[in-house]
Amino acid sequence: MITKDELDYLVKTYEVRTFTNDDPSQFLRKYKNENDIEITSFIAALFAFGKREAFIQKLNEIFDKMGNSPYNFLLTFDENKKPFKNFKYRFIKEEDLNNLILCLKKLYSEKKSLNPDTVGFKHLFPNPKKGSALKRYFMFLRWMVRDGDVDLGLWNFIPKSKLLIPMDTHVIQQAKKMGLINNPKADFKSAIELTNVLKTFDPKDPAKYDFALFGYGIEND
Repeated sequence: MITKDELDYLVKTYEVRTFTNDDPSQFLRKYKNENDIEITSFIAALFAFGKREAFIQKLNEIFDKMGNSPYNFLLTFDENKKPFKNFKYRFIKEEDLNNLILCLKKLYSEKKSLNPDTVGFKHLFPNPKKGSALKRYFMFLRWMVRDGDVDLGLWNFIPKSKLLIPMDTHVIQQAKKMGLINNPKADFKSAIELTNVLKTFDPKDPAKYDFALFGYGIEND
């Protein structure tokens, strides 16, 4: 099994700003207002599936429409004006993106939620009981809770020790190759299992090893 020193070295190698150039986290630092950052980060995380070049292109398209303040765009959003007319990304259609914006609008303005029932919207909000590893959620939480060259550390009400590893293909493959986990699957159970192993290296901040696993996996893909 890989040693703590080896993993820590990989963290230092990949937890750098230049690593975000082709990553959805590139969008996080375009704004100063915390509400703008939160909204941008959440949307960027939800759309981080499929081919990287494809979802980065779609995120650019979304944020171009949202302008200088995603928060203000959200509060004044009117779906009848069709700002996302003909939007489509894999399972996600214009209706689903509109529903996402309406949900966020309601949360920020009324502290209430909506529950749209379209297929595309459900894909944005997967269920761990159905096997999802919740990778995109855990990536968003890492951005919000941890701090550093990549993560923002906006939220101090969640300790870093409670974060779980975002389980994607690169992380799964490298975790197995490094002997951290025997038969990892892209599910919630494996995310917990791998995080618990990484806590033996750093119980206060196990999610930092996401950089080691993901970054090394991307570079050696």
